[in-house]
Amino acid sequence: MNTNDYIAQVDQYSAHNYHPLPVVIDRGEGAWVWDVEGKKYLDMLSAYSAVNQGHRHPKILRALSEQAAKLTLTSRAFHNDQMGPFLKGLCDVTGFERALPMNTGAEAVETAIKAARKWGYEAKGVEKGQAEIIVCEQNFHGRTTTIVGFSSDALSRDGFGPFTPGFRVIPYGDSDALASAITPETVGFLVEPLQGEAGVVVPPDGYFGRCVEICRANDVLVINDEIQTGLGRTGKMFCGDWDGHRGDIMIVGKALGGGVFPVSGILSDSDIMDVFTPGNHGSTFGGNPLGAAVGRAALEVIQEEKLADQSNDLGQWFMGELKSINSPHIEEVRGRGLMIGVVIKDSSGTARPFCEALQQRGILAKETHEQVIRFAPPLVIEKATLEWALPHIAEVVEGAAVAVG
Repeated sequence: MNTNDYIAQVDQYSAHNYHPLPVVIDRGEGAWVWDVEGKKYLDMLSAYSAVNQGHRHPKILRALSEQAAKLTLTSRAFHNDQMGPFLKGLCDVTGFERALPMNTGAEAVETAIKAARKWGYEAKGVEKGQAEIIVCEQNFHGRTTTIVGFSSDALSRDGFGPFTPGFRVIPYGDSDALASAITPETVGFLVEPLQGEAGVVVPPDGYFGRCVEICRANDVLVINDEIQTGLGRTGKMFCGDWDGHRGDIMIVGKALGGGVFPVSGILSDSDIMDVFTPGNHGSTFGGNPLGAAVGRAALEVIQEEKLADQSNDLGQWFMGELKSINSPHIEEVRGRGLMIGVVIKDSSGTARPFCEALQQRGILAKETHEQVIRFAPPLVIEKATLEWALPHIAEVVEGAAVAVG
């Protein structure tokens, strides 16, 4: 089968809920992938930051293989010898006292919502059934019905209601709006320290720290969604570290699985985590030994290889180079670390044709929110590789033929 055959097969048998670039990948290593025709591409998406450690990192693959040969699943009905060491490592990295393992990012967000609500009733004394959580416009926290119910993206919401009540939406990056929205029933503020799916939207300096101060003064939990921004992506271990705070509940996922297995979870201290008791929340696969072994190796790679520092150093340089491109089609370049968005002007069409042109040159990037080309390569990428990519990127974003094509 060739590329067209594989794509036709997916079109026939899959629900059409994605619009991928027309490339069929069958192999990857480090920052590179190859398609079924043998063509080599630079991965500038990293599976939406799930492959921070690079494709098929040897240490992570070894952990996967060795654990798969012994034990893959017990459910939480029994203990296994991998979950404890994994959770200890996660708590050591984040500074929190407890961790609750899940699988997908959306599952972890749902877990955080449940934790905040139950804490609100049991610790804050909110009347049962009245707890509110404040969220931001243009948020992206997952695809469950509860989560899309508080999305401001009509495409995510339309046709999926009725939705779960108890959420209040405010503008992103506006701490005064947060202060005004808090009521006695507010139990949490769910926020991304940098909005990825909204188009790599960077809030004002000090925004996250100011939000923490406001919430602490009002006995409201800051629920910090670091699923996409965490684990080195934005140039620090966690994006909230730019403002010196990690919130009261931290949500992690994506790169926690090292690009080979779904691993997620929430972290908090005991006074919040103690709202969970046997039977009131769980997951058959959450904390499974295979995922725990992979997660521990994934964390160790980020620390041992200093990937947050790598992201910061290369990100600053790369963003500077992108900003120096003289293109009539670029409105703005923004980001932190190796999470960068190149915003295409409305008058130049959407970002999709630019991404398709980059694919033809062996660079895989993906549009987000119609107008933004996102560059988020694996954090193991070398400067020389980005130096190779820059002239191709410059030629594509300077090309009027692409913009109207």
